[in-house]
Amino acid sequence: MRITQIEPIPVRVPLKSGLTTKTAHGEHIDSLYVIVRIHTDTDLVGLGEATVAPRWSGETSRGCVAAIEELIGPTLVDTDPTQINSLRAVMDREVKLNPFTKAAVEMALWDLAGKAAGLPVYQLLGGKVRDEIPIKMVVGAFDVPQAVRLAERFLDWGVRCLKVKVGLDPATDLQRVKAVREVAGPTILIGIDVNCGWSLDTARRMLPKLEPYDILFAEQPIPPDDPESLAELRAATHIPIMADESLFTLADAWLLAKARAADIFSVYPGKHGGLSPTLEIVHVAKAAGAVGCIGSNLELGIGSAAMLQVAAAMFTIDSETYPADIIGPLYHEADLLRDSLTLGPEVARIPDGPGLGVELDEEQLAHWRDNSA
Repeated sequence: MRITQIEPIPVRVPLKSGLTTKTAHGEHIDSLYVIVRIHTDTDLVGLGEATVAPRWSGETSRGCVAAIEELIGPTLVDTDPTQINSLRAVMDREVKLNPFTKAAVEMALWDLAGKAAGLPVYQLLGGKVRDEIPIKMVVGAFDVPQAVRLAERFLDWGVRCLKVKVGLDPATDLQRVKAVREVAGPTILIGIDVNCGWSLDTARRMLPKLEPYDILFAEQPIPPDDPESLAELRAATHIPIMADESLFTLADAWLLAKARAADIFSVYPGKHGGLSPTLEIVHVAKAAGAVGCIGSNLELGIGSAAMLQVAAAMFTIDSETYPADIIGPLYHEADLLRDSLTLGPEVARIPDGPGLGVELDEEQLAHWRDNSA
């Protein structure tokens, strides 16, 4: 089997009314992503998804398309798509950084490898260690009444874990968490995500104030690139610290591990450049005595399927303690899949079909294609 074409397809899919989300990075209203199809000289086609976001990794839809059409695609044509390790090295030599773009191509390679073998990707990764993945829903950093309404909506669905976005204004952050805890009651798990929004001094003041609300974790409480300060903060609180924006590369993982800066590593294929580098980072977490948690950039269906495959295969990704963010399709108007994934309210189910276990819906793709990109 040889690659004949790598086809990037820009899409624009809005979030559902009432389910847009707001963080310290800004408000997420619609998703300008890229679907990738790898065509071969057989009847097999591999699928990938680039959940690009300029405020997150610096990548844009147009940049992703250009990188694939002008750099990655020409170098991978006429190669064997099952030789994923070698092709990763080719991509890294051809273009620096661009993790979400590379992840889309790499997950399409895994999809092809699985389809060629007639096996789910999790089986190629060594087999699944769980049949379902506990998940959590996200309450954006809205004003307190709106945050409470959103939390109540999720609780009415039957959700058992919530993540509350904070990091905009400390006083309102505290009010928002307190109000969500009050409406959720004592049995619902609640974590917070600061998205780098607090300074170290603010985080030192805020975390003790939040401890009475039984917080499951504090995700990225301070800006990245300072693992020593994150370690200092970790030592000063009983709330487990999760690293997210601090953790893109394997080198980032090493620095976090060396500094003993985090209890939890937030991982997912898009952020790290694919499934294989995600596994490498999870192994570093394990060696450091930390655990993994599946994070999110609000993926559509294909990206979510790739996350499920990784979460299924790794004991160190402790979804039972720290539920995953495999929730993007629930927030969007469309997932672009022929058959939607089974997501929530408490757990996500792992597709058992070959490859990533999903198929692209061509009608949805045509409808949501971004012809302006």
